[in-house]
Amino acid sequence: QQEVGRAANAQTTLGVVAGDRIAIYLPMIPEAVVAMLACARIGAPHTVVFGGFSADALAARIADCDAKVVVTADGGFRRGRLSALKPAVDAAAARCPGVEHVLIVRRTDEPIEWHEGRDLWWHDVVGTASPVHAPEAFDSEHPLFIMYTSGTTGTPKGILHTTGGYLVQVASSFRTVFDHRPGDVYWCTADVGWITGHSYIVYGPLAAGATQVLYEGTPDAPYRGRWWEIIAQYGVTQFYTAPTAIRTAMKWGDDIPAAYDLTSIRVLGSVGEPINPEAHRWYRDTIGGGTAPIVDTWWQTETGAQMIAPLPGMLDAKPGAATAALPGIAIDVVDDSGASVPNGQDGYLVVREPWPAMLRTIWGDDARYIETYWSRWPGVYFAGDGARRDDDGHIWLLGRVDDVMNVSGHRLSTAEVESALVSHAAVAEAAVVAASDPTSGQAIVAFVILREDADADNPGIVAELRAHVGREIGAIAKPREVFVVPELPKTRSGKIMRRLLRDLAERRETGDATTLADTAVMAVITAAVAGAPDAKEA
Repeated sequence: QQEVGRAANAQTTLGVVAGDRIAIYLPMIPEAVVAMLACARIGAPHTVVFGGFSADALAARIADCDAKVVVTADGGFRRGRLSALKPAVDAAAARCPGVEHVLIVRRTDEPIEWHEGRDLWWHDVVGTASPVHAPEAFDSEHPLFIMYTSGTTGTPKGILHTTGGYLVQVASSFRTVFDHRPGDVYWCTADVGWITGHSYIVYGPLAAGATQVLYEGTPDAPYRGRWWEIIAQYGVTQFYTAPTAIRTAMKWGDDIPAAYDLTSIRVLGSVGEPINPEAHRWYRDTIGGGTAPIVDTWWQTETGAQMIAPLPGMLDAKPGAATAALPGIAIDVVDDSGASVPNGQDGYLVVREPWPAMLRTIWGDDARYIETYWSRWPGVYFAGDGARRDDDGHIWLLGRVDDVMNVSGHRLSTAEVESALVSHAAVAEAAVVAASDPTSGQAIVAFVILREDADADNPGIVAELRAHVGREIGAIAKPREVFVVPELPKTRSGKIMRRLLRDLAERRETGDATTLADTAVMAVITAAVAGAPDAKEA
């Protein structure tokens, strides 16, 4: 609280007033939480950008919300290695003239480029500020933060969440879904750069007075038992992570968690994507000792807080099912006409009534907000996910129905990755699809047409294109596979039929191609894919 007070006073000294936007680009260190809470305290909406994103991605977000201050660090640590952050901020700020100050946490002691008059050390400005700060009172609808998420156009959407309702729902859902009690030690493994970190590391748990673990690192460094060692060391009672991480731990073997005392665990949580039944059972039996209930939570950046989950001890979880809506949340599954489907049928997941933490708009684009979320069925929020209501009325998620991919719980648009590929000098056209992946849920597979002047025989082109996407967007967006093809399957209107490419990516027989402008093109593409060298790279 004292550090938050210092940070709030420091921001005020820099000229930040209520309503100004602040961008935060930090590793998983306490200063990230402090910076967010300081912004909330003075009414300056923050936008936290994942530290793995590139300078281009950072610049796009800073520019869209017109951030006045950027809070960053000289770098961070990942798998024991230094990871620089300041160079990306310098590159982004050079394209964003509205940035007046860059506040830098000293984390690695690595030398950085210094911009006199703009750059300031956190310890100089925050460390010398008074810890006494009188928080301002704001209207419940005052903007709290802007969280950018991928859109089908390739342009990230700035999801706006406000203060009162958001805090009500993240605090109440944290208490009920995780059965939080005094003396508990809670750990969510998400990064604060994602909505899970906002809602279930910063605002929800702290509003509930929770003691929690904050971890800068990965599950496999310095060894694969690191997570389980932390749980044993601190007596973690609630553990919240993603199915991708669970499946990875499964692959490493049961003997690793078996070496640690995990008996403190009382509730296990899953977030980011549906958890498959096999991973659900392994998680419960191997990590939860066969007794800890699993709360498989469905929610989105847009919903702000958990919407569907089995309350522990009150509802028997079905491995792979999201189960039922939380109290007060009006979830439905509807058909194309917007009518509720009966039990046992598939449809579209919608929310029929307002909820406290709902998104209020897309920053600077009310029309896009209405079109994206409210236009399909009047007065009904469409989540963009397909779902099935089983014979008991429980909800099973079927994945995205638009062009947004869910890779390890992170939403990325096909258009965003395609734009990155086409920005490479060798690429004329690109199409990206999501293919099923046993570890990450979905993996990115790219089909590219090279320019005529490009070296099509270059054996390193696949690795070069994957690395290029990593630089443009971030490592999370690097395609699992890249296939160089002579053509793409298009309809007579010029639309790429990604369904056929998805068939190829998942190594199954391609479906009906009669609507293509050139029905012979699939044979050409299939031959190119079959003859490609091993395009996978770990």
